[in-house]
Amino acid sequence: MLTENTERVEITEEKVLSDNWYTLRRFTFNYLGKNGEWTTQQREAYDRGNGATILLHNPKTDTVILTRQFRLPTFVNGNPTGLLIEACAGLLDDEDPEDAIRRETEEETGYRIQSVEKVMEAYMSPGSVTEKLFFYLAEYTADTERTDGGGIDEEEIDILELSVRQAMAMMERGEIMDGKTIMLLQYLRLKQLSQS
Repeated sequence: MLTENTERVEITEEKVLSDNWYTLRRFTFNYLGKNGEWTTQQREAYDRGNGATILLHNPKTDTVILTRQFRLPTFVNGNPTGLLIEACAGLLDDEDPEDAIRRETEEETGYRIQSVEKVMEAYMSPGSVTEKLFFYLAEYTADTERTDGGGIDEEEIDILELSVRQAMAMMERGEIMDGKTIMLLQYLRLKQLSQS
């Protein structure tokens, strides 16, 4: 996984703890602190690959397309229904991020988008997860080609069309709690404010 050491980090052991779904590894490493002393530390890192996320926006109606689906980790951490409202997202699966997000958009929402605007890249939980997300915006209209969407395999995805105002209010009330979605909604709102 790691092919080279930096001047301050030396990996001494890498052990796979689980590869049931994705891969959980425990790393033992020597770390050179700012004080000039080396310490031996251990950390676990969950590797599920990199992903991409997108917010579809219709500038004419000022609406966005979001999804709602069951997320077990939120359920076991206090979300009573386990349902989470999110921007469309998925893993890259060795694809180019733009190709992957176009595929995910059609699978989840049904919209066949062509042009996407890259917004940023971000590590979402860098203390324990290796995943880096690629963030995108794309426009849709009533005329955008569309299939059913709703996910593949065991996915059961509801498709929501909300006004930006409504989505921002839901975020403020804690009805939208997904980090990537909040980031994209705030980015879109700041972009709109800078253009007005």
